[in-house]
Amino acid sequence: MFLGAAPVAASLAGCLPQASENSIGAELRVWGTQGKERGEFYKPRAMTIGPAGLLYIVDKTGRIQVFDQDGEFLRVWQTPEIANGKPCGLSFDHQGRLIVADTHYHRVLRYTPKGELLSELTLGGVCGEGPGEFSFITRAVEDASGHLYVGEYGASDRIQKFDAEGRFLFQWGAHGEGLDAFNRPQALVLDKQELLWVVDACNHRILVFDARGDEPRLVRHWGTQGEAPGELRYPWDLWLEGKHVYVCELGNHRIQKFTRDGALVASWGGPGSGPGQLKQPWSIVRNDRGQMFVLDTYNHRVKRIQF
Repeated sequence: MFLGAAPVAASLAGCLPQASENSIGAELRVWGTQGKERGEFYKPRAMTIGPAGLLYIVDKTGRIQVFDQDGEFLRVWQTPEIANGKPCGLSFDHQGRLIVADTHYHRVLRYTPKGELLSELTLGGVCGEGPGEFSFITRAVEDASGHLYVGEYGASDRIQKFDAEGRFLFQWGAHGEGLDAFNRPQALVLDKQELLWVVDACNHRILVFDARGDEPRLVRHWGTQGEAPGELRYPWDLWLEGKHVYVCELGNHRIQKFTRDGALVASWGGPGSGPGQLKQPWSIVRNDRGQMFVLDTYNHRVKRIQF
């Protein structure tokens, strides 16, 4: 389903016909089925696009699987421990290494693209609220200087910043609803100006910080809780491209496209398992052809769409 910015009914159930392959919102490819074998998914939780345009996906088995953009399975490896829970955040650093938010083990892992664990680069591992300790990590992202920003929720809803050697620099946030607080900062994304975009999931909003200096400064925020086009309900991931921001909503089972100031451009999706529908999507990425990959988590699959 594709909806423009004009007023529409708030319901996003799958009532419209599927778009043609030449139109916005077209489903170009769908792959995946529920299972724990290679190439299958069990509630995939995070996705990123890496060197050579390959897709790296972690699911609730704690496996990281690698696919090409047509869904062909390439390789898989297992994260070290999964009894306490599984990772829920992936990104790449500027040296082409995969950064894994090992959520329930309170640490950040790094791997080569082939799956070799770089143990010497592990950050954290201690559960706590002090500097360099972590609660449940959601995502870690690196800037061009090697600084690492780590988001977490639970005992501490905050973001910590570290230098290239892993030394703690500063932190900000607390559990709450004010603009100096977070309620599960689920996704972190750095733009080309190195402003940090934060998906504050359970506050149903987007926050943008300039944290390049010695302390963070809030430069932009938007988002209103709701189900109508332009509103947000449990936003879970974000992708920046040019003048636009794409937001993946777990609660509304859809993807929305905004200007950087939060004005709605378009909306796609709706609850369900059919064409044009999603079920609690957790992550999105885009390739250099403007095609979007949606991690359709509770349908245990990936959709590639033109959006």
